[in-house]
Amino acid sequence: MTDERITSLRATAHPLRLRMLSLLTSSAMSAAEVARELGITHANASYHLRQLQEADLLVVEGEERIRGGVAKRYRHPFDRPESRWSDDDVAGHIEAMCSELLRRFPQRQAGKATFTDAELWVAPDTWERAVEMLVEASLLVHREAQKPRAKGTIPVNLTVAGFRMAEEPA
Repeated sequence: MTDERITSLRATAHPLRLRMLSLLTSSAMSAAEVARELGITHANASYHLRQLQEADLLVVEGEERIRGGVAKRYRHPFDRPESRWSDDDVAGHIEAMCSELLRRFPQRQAGKATFTDAELWVAPDTWERAVEMLVEASLLVHREAQKPRAKGTIPVNLTVAGFRMAEEPA
């Protein structure tokens, strides 16, 4: 595994950083804006944003002058091709996803939702179609993401982990 892929993996193995990536999908924000939105200190936001940028998970979309200084505006380019991580190195990322799901779950609202946990045997073409649909759903919500609390929007969760399994347990 390359150092770049390890850095990217480590950067996402933190629940707060996953929240930042979600937040920065819809629009570019400064560290101060991220800090206010997530209820954390500016220093904490800056630190985690730097880690995500060093892992090539954020881009600096612009800079603006603020009170005599310069604030970078970060954005998460969600539609970039994913790095391929080895199976042995994704445990931290999966743990962060699970942690975020547990944090978000108490915030669920009544209405349309779906919960699925399945370990099944299906035809290969069925699986291919299912993965395409999962990718389509993920791209849809990422492309349509708006700034937090924008008029006409609702907060939602989408946590997806679909993968083919080995025929024999490890």
